[in-house]
Amino acid sequence: MYNQEFDALKTKMLKYIMYKKRTEKEIRQKFSNMDENMVDDAIEYLKEAGYIDDTKYVERAVKEFTNIQTLSIKEIKYKLMSKGVDNNLIEDYISKHLSELEDYEVECAQKIYYKKMNNMEKIEINMFLRKKGYKEESIKQIKE
Repeated sequence: MYNQEFDALKTKMLKYIMYKKRTEKEIRQKFSNMDENMVDDAIEYLKEAGYIDDTKYVERAVKEFTNIQTLSIKEIKYKLMSKGVDNNLIEDYISKHLSELEDYEVECAQKIYYKKMNNMEKIEINMFLRKKGYKEESIKQIKE
């Protein structure tokens, strides 16, 4: 009986993951109404098979964020944390890719500045960027 339920759970999880890549926490939340031990076993099985990998999730998610949106490093961090990614994984990724993320943050600050310069004063734009988590160094590098 357990094997049939276990296989059914693995299949459901796999469909959930294949539809859109998910973090371990998202999967746990989705299947929180199921037997906890079976969920643990299924997640472990899918991790070993390579279907659940939060490290790869971080890499893929950051690429998506940076291609589509204008975000500060802090915002990227919060987005990943909201998905349940372990803080150590996030910090490791950021430290390994710090210079390219800092360049990206300066580019984004520049884009936001140009977008808002017709409607807002420079001081207001700088305050807006600070609220969004942009570093002071990134804001200072904006070329008018």
